[in-house]
Amino acid sequence: MAIAMAWHRPTFAMAWHKPDNVAGSSAPAIMVGLFVACGGLLFGYDTGTISGILAMKAFRDQFSTGYADSRGPNVSPAQSSQIVSILSAGTFFGALLAAPLGDKLGRRKSLIIAVAIFCFGVLLQTLAMHIPILLSGRFIAGLGVGVVSVLVPLYQSEMAPKWIRGTLVCAYQLAITAGLLLAAIVNILTQGQNSPNAFRIPLAMQFLWAGILLLGLVLLPETPRYLIKRNLHTAAALSLSRLRRLDITHPALIEELAEIEANHEYELSLGPSTYRDVFLGSPHLGRRILTGCGLQMLQQLSGCNFIFYYGTTFFERIGIKNPFIIQLITNIVNFISTLPGMVLVESLGRRRLLIIGASGMAFCQLIVASVGTALPDSYTANMVLIVFVCCYLFFFAASWGPVAWVVTSEIYPLKVRAKSMSISTASNWLLNFAIAYGTPYLVGNAPGLNLQARVFFVWGTFCVISLAFVWCMVYETSKISLEQIDEMYERVDHAWNSKSFQPSWSFQEMRDEGASASGIQLTEHEEARRRTGTSTSTADSGTTMTEEDKIIAQLGDVDLSY
Repeated sequence: MAIAMAWHRPTFAMAWHKPDNVAGSSAPAIMVGLFVACGGLLFGYDTGTISGILAMKAFRDQFSTGYADSRGPNVSPAQSSQIVSILSAGTFFGALLAAPLGDKLGRRKSLIIAVAIFCFGVLLQTLAMHIPILLSGRFIAGLGVGVVSVLVPLYQSEMAPKWIRGTLVCAYQLAITAGLLLAAIVNILTQGQNSPNAFRIPLAMQFLWAGILLLGLVLLPETPRYLIKRNLHTAAALSLSRLRRLDITHPALIEELAEIEANHEYELSLGPSTYRDVFLGSPHLGRRILTGCGLQMLQQLSGCNFIFYYGTTFFERIGIKNPFIIQLITNIVNFISTLPGMVLVESLGRRRLLIIGASGMAFCQLIVASVGTALPDSYTANMVLIVFVCCYLFFFAASWGPVAWVVTSEIYPLKVRAKSMSISTASNWLLNFAIAYGTPYLVGNAPGLNLQARVFFVWGTFCVISLAFVWCMVYETSKISLEQIDEMYERVDHAWNSKSFQPSWSFQEMRDEGASASGIQLTEHEEARRRTGTSTSTADSGTTMTEEDKIIAQLGDVDLSY
C-alpha cells in the first residue's frame, strides 16, 4: 500500500524533527496540543458506546416500547435512528455556538464550559430509564461535543509550531479513534450482564474522560493568536513565551509575535469579520469556506460513521457471529492506522495524503459492495466484507480521518477563523446527523430499502467524488505558517499549483513598507490604518521605534523565563 510504503524511518525522522533554525523548545506546545486533543475522546467514546449499547439485550429490554424482532423486544428502527442521530443534532448546534463563544470568552474558557455541558448530558443518559430522557441527555451532550469539535483543532492550530502543526491536529482524530476503541472494550466487558448496569457502566465511564480534560484545561494557557485578536499584546507575549520556552524578550519570540500582529492588522484592513465576510470576504474566503465544508461533508459521506454507529448491529444482521469482536477488531485497525497518518501529514503533505486515501477508500468500498451483491449471505462475502472494511478503515484513519480536521483548522484567516471553523464543522455534523438518522432505513428491513452490502456502492461513489474535490480545491498548507497561508491564497490561483508555493514576504515588511499583498502601494489613509506605531518617532530622541522596541515597551518590566 502506498501509505504503508511511505512510512519508513527517514520519513518518520524528517516529519518529527524540529528544524535547526527554530529557536527555543517546542515541547511545551506539543504537550499542550496532545493533551487538548483528548477532547476527541468525548465524541469517539460516545460514538463507540452507542454502537454496542444498541445491540445489548439489557438495553433492548429496558427501552423497548412494544416493538419486537427476531431477537425479541427491541427499539424500532425509527427509535434507533433517533437515539443515535440526536447526538449529531446537538453537535450541529454546538458547532455553530462555538464561534461566538470562542471569540467572546476565548478558546480555553469556552472548552471548559463545553465539557461541563457534556457532563450534564452524560448524567441524564446514565440515569435514563425511558427514551425521552435518554434523547435529552444525548442532545445536551452533543452540544458540548459540538463546541469541543470546533475549538480543539482551532486551539491546537493557533498554538502549535508550524513544523508539527499538522501532526498535533491529527492527534485529535487519534483521540477519537482511542475513544472508539475504549468503548468497544468496555462494551464487551459489560454486554453479558442482564441488568441495566450493562449499558449504564459504559455511559458513566464518560465522566472519567471529561473530568481529566476539565482539570487539565484549568491549567493551560490561552492561545497567543486569540489574545492578539483581543488586543491583549502583553498576555499574548506571555502565552507564546510559555509555549516556546523562550525569554519574553528573545528576538525569535518577538519576531513571531510581530508577524501575528501584522497579519491580523492586514486582515482587518481588508474588511470586517462578519458572517457575510466568511462567504464573500478577501482573500478568497468564499473558496476557503467551500473547501472546509466540502472536506467535512465528504469525510462523512465516505461511510466511516456508518461502521462506527451501526457496525455491531449491521454485522449481526448479515449473519456474522460475535459482532462485538468484529467491531473491536475494526476499532483496533482504526486506532493503529491513525498513527502513520500523523507522520505522513507532514512528510507527504495534506493534498497527496488525501488523494491517496480517497483512492484506497473508493477501491475497498466498491470491492465490498460488488462481492456482497454477487454473493449475498455467504461465508466468502462476509470474509471479504470484514477484510476490506478493515482495509478501508486503514486508508480512512491514515488520511481523511485526521487530515480533514487539519486542513479546516489551517486555511482560515484569524479574523474569521472561529466563525469559519464553526460553519465547516457544523456541515460535518449535519451530514453526520443525516447518515445516523437514515442508515436504519437504508440497511434495515424496510421494504425496498434493505440495501445490505449494496450501501457500500453509495460510500464508494462519494470517495471517487472526494478524489476530484481534493485535486481541484485543497491547497497544500504544510510547512508554512498560518499567516503565510493567506499569502498563498492571494498569489496561487489553482490548488494543484500550491505545492510549489514559496513565501516571498512577511506581513511585517508589507506593513512597514505600506504595500498591499498584490504589490500596490497603499494610500496615506490606508497606510495609516495599517500602521500601529512602528514608524512613530519617539519624543525624546526622534528615532524610529522598531517592532521589538514597541513590544518590549508594552511589556514594561515584565521578565518571565521558561
